[in-house]
Amino acid sequence: MQTPDRRITLADVAAEAGVSTALVSIVMRGAPGAGAATRERVLEIAQRLGYQPDSRARLLRSGRSRLLGVVFDVRHPFHVDVLTGLYDAADKAGYQLTLSAETPRRADRAAVDDLLQDRCEALILLTPSLRTADLAALAARLPVVAMMRAVRQRDVDVVQTDDRRGARQAVDHLVGLGHRRIAHVDGGTQHGAAERRTGYEEAMRDHGLGGLIRIVPGGSGEEDGARAAAGLLADPPTAVTTFNDLAATGLLDVLRRHGLDAPRDISVVGYDDSSFSRLAHVDLTTVAQDIEEMATRAVGRAIDRIETVPVARREVVIAPRLVVRGTTGPLPIRS
Repeated sequence: MQTPDRRITLADVAAEAGVSTALVSIVMRGAPGAGAATRERVLEIAQRLGYQPDSRARLLRSGRSRLLGVVFDVRHPFHVDVLTGLYDAADKAGYQLTLSAETPRRADRAAVDDLLQDRCEALILLTPSLRTADLAALAARLPVVAMMRAVRQRDVDVVQTDDRRGARQAVDHLVGLGHRRIAHVDGGTQHGAAERRTGYEEAMRDHGLGGLIRIVPGGSGEEDGARAAAGLLADPPTAVTTFNDLAATGLLDVLRRHGLDAPRDISVVGYDDSSFSRLAHVDLTTVAQDIEEMATRAVGRAIDRIETVPVARREVVIAPRLVVRGTTGPLPIRS
């Protein structure tokens, strides 16, 4: 009798059926060579024992793994949202994902090395922090797609959002509501921060508000947004754009603790449209990155490289869209 914690193998099915392992393999593959009665008996025993074919092992024997390795950062909720899209896209294409996480104590180099041992056919890296030279060396070994980061290296494919455009959309929305004193919580050295900062500055100047540009040091975490809010309290603007949704939630928390309500007293716009931003108690106006389109393009580009399909453009830039929720409103009237 098989123990419940051991994987049932072809040999187990063969022993139960009284036939060879080779014959069971023929039946499970649907190949010719087994009589109808034998085939039916083997399939019945396999189902009763709970046998599950090891498709990955079969692929490896054929020289293929059909595995796409994905490196993501557990500290970023938006990465988890992107993973959902990548799983859907890979499944539709007949590929599987294997994941490796970057953590506060585990660099993405270690995450990548684990995936290389899994015999992945391509890598998809979410906002990779590896140096361009390291990415180039990696791309010399297998296809590499970098998501949400510009990479100036011809062998690395890129799928990203037009971050300058997204930041401009946020400012345009706020100006349309009557705001002029609009601050921006910067992303520091995070990838995409420079583009979002530039988009904010360009939009302010285009609206004739260049003299009111106000950039506040920030970052990608909730605590970064909280620190930025503390720096705004002495002279609060009427509206704020933030590097991402996490920073926006940290900022909102501190503002509310000091009696400033959004949008009654101050309007706040996030960036990413992370799943938590849609929660009723957050209800964050934000710039949405098109996860489905990004994931489909990233998986498609990885597979094109695997199958040596000619690629016209190395970089894919996807348009963002503003999602208006409850943290933005008309310019408040202050006595």
